[in-house]
This record gives sequence, C-alpha cells and structure tokens, in this order.
Amino acid sequence: MAEKTSGLSLEFIVHPGETLKEILDERGMSQKELALRTGVTESHVSSVINGRKDISVKFAKKLEYALGVDTSFWINLQANYDKELADFEDINMISDNEIEILDKLKDITKYLKQNGLLDPQAYGPILVIKLREFLNVSNLEQIPKLSQAVAYRVETTAKVDPYVLLTWLRMCDLITEEEKVEQKLDKEKLKEKIPLMRELVFKEGITEIEPQLKEYLAECGIKFSIVRHFRGAPVQGVIQKNDDGTLSLVMTVRRKFADIFWFTFFHEIGHIVNGDVEDKLIDYESRRGEAENRADEFAANVLIDAKEYRSFVERGDYSLPCIEQFCVVHNMPPYILIGRLQKDRHIKYDQYPNEKLKYDKDGLAHLGV
Repeated sequence: MAEKTSGLSLEFIVHPGETLKEILDERGMSQKELALRTGVTESHVSSVINGRKDISVKFAKKLEYALGVDTSFWINLQANYDKELADFEDINMISDNEIEILDKLKDITKYLKQNGLLDPQAYGPILVIKLREFLNVSNLEQIPKLSQAVAYRVETTAKVDPYVLLTWLRMCDLITEEEKVEQKLDKEKLKEKIPLMRELVFKEGITEIEPQLKEYLAECGIKFSIVRHFRGAPVQGVIQKNDDGTLSLVMTVRRKFADIFWFTFFHEIGHIVNGDVEDKLIDYESRRGEAENRADEFAANVLIDAKEYRSFVERGDYSLPCIEQFCVVHNMPPYILIGRLQKDRHIKYDQYPNEKLKYDKDGLAHLGV
C-alpha cells in the first residue's frame, strides 16, 4: 500500500545505523573497537547498527571524536530517518473517515488543483496529507471543531458544510496574500472612491469589473478578489484585517444577478465604512442584525438616492418606460432599479426578465434570466 500511495516503502527507509556500519566496514573497524573509542557498550553499538536504537545527540558527539564525522551529520541522519518513518506511518494510518471526507471536498479540491493550490496528482491518502498541510490541521476530522472556532462567530440559518467552508476560507486567504497593496486602510479615500466604483454598474462582465475595483480599492488599502463559491460555503463576502494595516475583501457571485452583486459589494463597503470589522467578518447570506441593517441601508443609498426612490415608489407606476426614464435621470442601468423593486416586493421577480443582467460561470454578463 505504501508504495502505491506515497512512493515510499518501509524497506527504503534507511536507519542511520546502516550508514554507521558502512563507515566501520570501510575503515576496517570492529564494533568492539568503536565501543571502546566511544565509551559505550558493544551491545549498544550493535543495537544502533541493527536499527534497534537511535543515535542520540550524546552518542553523535562521541562518534565525532571516534570517527571524525561531524555531530550534525549524525543528528541530521537520525532526524531524516525519524521524519521518513513518521511520514510512512502517517500515510498508512489514515482512517476511513478521512478518506470519506475527501468526497465532501471533491468540487473544491478539483478547483484548487486546477489553480495550482494543490498538487494535481494527489489522490486518496496523498490528497489527505496535502489537505492537512493546506488547512494546517493534523487530521481532517478536526475540521468541524476548527470551523466552529474560526468561522461560526455569528448565528446563521444558512446550510453550512464545515469542511467546505474552512477549505474555502483558506483558499481566500491564499488568494488575497498574493495581492500587493502598499497603502494602509484609508476610509476617507474609500468614501471618495465610491462614486467612481458606482459608475462600474454600467460595465457588464466580471472580467471588466474586477480589475477596476482592485485598482480603486488598492488605493484605499484594500486587497480585493472575486472568487468562486461552492455549495456548503454560503458566504457573500469576507472582510479581514491584515497585520500590515490593510484589509482584505473577498466576494462571490453566488446569486449570479448583477443587481445582487452590486448591492452585496456596497453592503461590504458599508461594513468597512461603518467600522464593523474587528478582526474577520464573514458575511453569510442569512446573517442579520443591526450592523447588517446599516450595511444594507448604506448599499441601497449608494445605488439609488433614498429620497428619489421613495418618490418613485409613491407614484406607483412600475412600467418599463417609467423605470427606464428614472434610470436615465439618475444615471443607472435599469437592472439596478428593477432588482431593488423586486427585493422590496413592489414588482414580482418574474417581471422584466429580459432587463435583468446575469453572470454566467465565466463571469460574462447576459441580459435575460
């Protein structure tokens, strides 16, 4: 099994005693002579040579005097042997439970492999080892407790898979680590950039939007990425403080519609402006509370002037020509107003389907549901 899964067989793990025996044979030195030179018993030397005892630091020093081979050589030899043996034992003691966990993570691990974040050739027990390293856990069965400590700091009614969620959050960390931002967080500059960012609602594809948002936000001390979402991690955004004084903002396009994306984006910006981020803020879709309400209000007001929106609603004419006229006057694409009217239940979700902008899996935009 070991040869199939790890490329390492027990017979190829060489105990340092074998190297000691080779040196003695080359020099024509008996075990008895070595025992005399090092001040240990002959049985001790025999036990080391036959792999029954390890080379201790103390014995390594004695070997340096007796053989003229540096202490560090023997210590490193022993350490390498111990690690190889631990790796062998580790991979051959993986439980069936850990193998079963791989099935829960099959979609996200496929994505991680495609994007160079996991070894594409890793499967079965080797993949378990690689995921342990990726997630910094000694056993995948520890993930639910770790997720509880790291990611469930707020109540949510969303259906969360702790394995997917923790893996997704780790992926986000690695993606944002690659972003280079020199400026520390500057909320005042962020407020100044909001009108420029709002202009991007006229851009269609995510591939057009993301680079411009990265540029604007980097100038405000914010690392920004739009990442793929996965079933089991119902997160619309993650905001995290970094040690260098910057923030990281990661978003998904879970609901695919452009109006929802922009509302969510400015919702997250609202959290930053309002000072809601203490360490890490994981914004689940179903998360509610005073801070969420404030962020909702901030997003709504950025996209549509509150006073003008109330006036429009009071008139009660939600025909497409009226919607289009309002949008021309207030500089927004119709899908923004339509999405807001649907959210506020003034019109049905199946009204004006050909006016809704929707993103496909490649981030390209299309009109029509």
